[in-house]
Amino acid sequence: MPPSATQGGGDWRVWLILGGRGAGKTRAGAEWVRAKALGRTPDGSSAARRIALVGETYGEVRRVMVEGVSGILDVHTATERPRFEPSKGQIVWPNGAIAQVFSAEDADGMRGPQFDAAWCDEVAKWRNAAAAWDMLQFALRLGEHPQMVATTTPRATPFLKALMADASTVVTRAATLANADNLAPSFVEEMTRRYAGTALGRQELDGEIVDDTSGALWRRDWINMHRMERAPELTEIVVAVDPPVTATAASDACGIIVAGLGEDGRAYVLADRTLQGREPQVWARAVAAAYAEYLADRVVAEVNQGGDLVTTVLRQIDDALAVRTVRATRGKWLRAEPVAALYAEGRVVHVGMFSALEDQMCAFGADGLARGRSPDRLDALVWALTDLMIAGRQRPLVRKL
Repeated sequence: MPPSATQGGGDWRVWLILGGRGAGKTRAGAEWVRAKALGRTPDGSSAARRIALVGETYGEVRRVMVEGVSGILDVHTATERPRFEPSKGQIVWPNGAIAQVFSAEDADGMRGPQFDAAWCDEVAKWRNAAAAWDMLQFALRLGEHPQMVATTTPRATPFLKALMADASTVVTRAATLANADNLAPSFVEEMTRRYAGTALGRQELDGEIVDDTSGALWRRDWINMHRMERAPELTEIVVAVDPPVTATAASDACGIIVAGLGEDGRAYVLADRTLQGREPQVWARAVAAAYAEYLADRVVAEVNQGGDLVTTVLRQIDDALAVRTVRATRGKWLRAEPVAALYAEGRVVHVGMFSALEDQMCAFGADGLARGRSPDRLDALVWALTDLMIAGRQRPLVRKL
């Protein structure tokens, strides 16, 4: 329902709908345009005579906003349906209302025309969004109170943040699951299984803006760009462990990361077996289990906190473990920098989704903390990838997982 029906008589200028994939954003935008063109808005305002339709490209406007399964043509009945004139880039209603099609990539194309309503789709994807938006504002000058709806899956862009903060904007949020009755059950089940609780899921399914820490060493797109479902043949595998100082529920976690080196020279993150607040014997068993499951070549264990006790506990669980001890002589940030550079170069691949680890990576700041806490998963990751990619040793023969 448009905010004019519930928020002070419609004083807003921009209705921003932030939604997950399949949440019904396109349908909401199309229905709003239909109501404006036919004069059927809840606030009783007169019909809009000129409407702008703006998408990332002209093709996207036609494919999604106009002719899509939830687009403008689809939401009208047979008797009220407008006709689309592709050659003129416009939609014409029987009552004379006209909607013109524009691409956000051609901001200057909006110079000259004027409108009393507009629908902008996927504004968070627009390149040069501010320029296109500004040109549209100058054109939105007809009628008593010009209004526009903007629909998008959110991204943490400066433009979208500024739009949300504007006093004339009202925001509606819609999650994918809210529209589950109109989606394929298998889609809902698979998306929930894969992405529920992850940063990507919060953005693409819940419609949240996921904002990584400013100045963080890692960028989320570095991880997403190279993600894979299955690792290739690996030349060696390590299990890295960053033990906690204490074993209480409130103590730091024990970071446990499994990673391997591929024939292609890239590192592959295979598993995150991190445990919270566990006794040494418990995390040592988890390390030994990962070592056996992945046929690892060695355990890489940080011994700053526990010294020889770390090795002793591991060998008590399995005296056949090959353990290499490492000691931190530099701060967390300095140790992490060369590993982050590997991600920037596309030399590290995550095999699957590791939401807790990835959130730590993208929140890791210069103070050596991730949102005020010790980044235990990240510490273990840094030790694993340093051992595989930076230390530089002779590699054993190839083997399959």
